[in-house]
Amino acid sequence: MTEAERQRGELKNTGYEIFIGILSVLSIVNLVLVYAINDASLDTVLFVINAILSAIFLIDFTYRLFTADSKTHYFFRNFGWADLLASLPFQQVKILRVFRLVRVFRLLRAHGVANVSRGLLRDRAGSALLTLLLMGILVLEFGSLEILHVEQNAAGANITSASDALWYTIVTISTVGYGDKYPVTNEGRIVGSLIIIVGVGIFGTFTGYLANLFLAPARKKRAAPQPSPVGDGAWLRVDELKALLARQQAATDEINLLLQADSP
Repeated sequence: MTEAERQRGELKNTGYEIFIGILSVLSIVNLVLVYAINDASLDTVLFVINAILSAIFLIDFTYRLFTADSKTHYFFRNFGWADLLASLPFQQVKILRVFRLVRVFRLLRAHGVANVSRGLLRDRAGSALLTLLLMGILVLEFGSLEILHVEQNAAGANITSASDALWYTIVTISTVGYGDKYPVTNEGRIVGSLIIIVGVGIFGTFTGYLANLFLAPARKKRAAPQPSPVGDGAWLRVDELKALLARQQAATDEINLLLQADSP
């Protein structure tokens, strides 16, 4: 197998590769934030996001391992071991997610910009679903951080911890709106409004995707081509005509034999 064929085999769905690449960038940015900013609330939010990313990366590793043409080549020569270690929720191994980002970039570059664009257009439904999932993760992280930043020290605030901010963002994105946590500042209300708008868009599109997936009629299997009724009728009439001519010929032969027998 040539290197080009191996790269095409490693490349999964185009939208999926871009999704994994963006999450890899996000995880590295979060790693920098953890070491650059010493804040307990920030650490709590990033810990939750890291748990979500670790689960996604572990699923990605398992998917790539079981769909690889050569599991040994993927694990040892294509940094599969780095994917596995980077999927673990430990600070010390998160930097290994750079290998996943490099591989995604290399595969997409080898695939070509034109092919990447065609792949995204060809699988619009799948790309839209991955975009919604990505938006949900981004809003959960940065919405929680921002609402906590503007509300934490406000007078009469009830969003005062990372747990409160995460709970508020999840409830708002899902459009449930319990009302137990809410912003009290104008800045917080603006942030909350943006989260509501994004949440409605996410769940509205996601609902439409599921409806299309489960309720759309299944494609009919192509039936074997049937002979034309006109052709059938034509062939049937020809067969009947041949049989009739054969009977007439037999009757004529019989009459000729009788005439020959009666003649002196």
